[in-house]
Amino acid sequence: MKGWFLGQAAETITAHQLETKLEAARRENHWAPATVNHHHTVVSLSFRLAIAKDKVKENPTRKIRRVPEDNNRVRYLSAEEEKKLREAIRSKPEWAEHEPELDMAIHTGLRRTDMYQRLVWENVDLSLRVATIPRSKNDEPVHIPLNPSAMRALAAFKTRGDGTGRVVRNAAGETLVVNAHWFPDALRAAGIANFHWHDLRHTFASRLRQSGAPLGHIAELMGHKGLSMTRRYAHLSIANLHEAVSRISTDTPIAPEPMRETRADGYLN
Repeated sequence: MKGWFLGQAAETITAHQLETKLEAARRENHWAPATVNHHHTVVSLSFRLAIAKDKVKENPTRKIRRVPEDNNRVRYLSAEEEKKLREAIRSKPEWAEHEPELDMAIHTGLRRTDMYQRLVWENVDLSLRVATIPRSKNDEPVHIPLNPSAMRALAAFKTRGDGTGRVVRNAAGETLVVNAHWFPDALRAAGIANFHWHDLRHTFASRLRQSGAPLGHIAELMGHKGLSMTRRYAHLSIANLHEAVSRISTDTPIAPEPMRETRADGYLN
């Protein structure tokens, strides 16, 4: 975004130019509506600060409508989609090194910024198997219990650094901020449509709910302040609800088929 209007005077930037840039970036990077709106907000703030310092007279972003957001959208990976995505990732060495990132996202539910920028080794207790984000999006700490898949991902990251600073690194030991250089391409190679990185967080919560986890536990793990955001996953526990209503039936209850999950066998070297 910094290079969008390089060399152009701020007061000459029009709403049409900004809208065109935002739309092009959305298509190129497969941004979700919320991401587009975040960038809209940043640009708007820049112009408001410039107005306050008498650098410009108008804020062109006021003429640009924000993109409607569907905050109740729940898109998550099915077991079959996860299998296809892993096969695609493993098909190219430049993608394969990022598989631990996929596991960390699926098995911790961390937001992208929390995982890539705020997760540091100093806040990871491997003996207790707990990772902590001291200050997440809601300005409150989030404590994530680490399951075996998350621990395996951490073991891979451990080999890429000296055990201090940011956890998530590439094979060269470099810290990462974004994943646009591999994740969208891997999704396309796997034939998975209408999916974004944030949906891995939905995958984490959805699988918790499908396994019978209470909404309160999911809210705590997701870092939600209340249950209003978490209720979007309530309908996913239908198998457990079948068990509940069967208790009042006078006939013999029929047990639902258990959920099956595809597991990976490890990372490629």
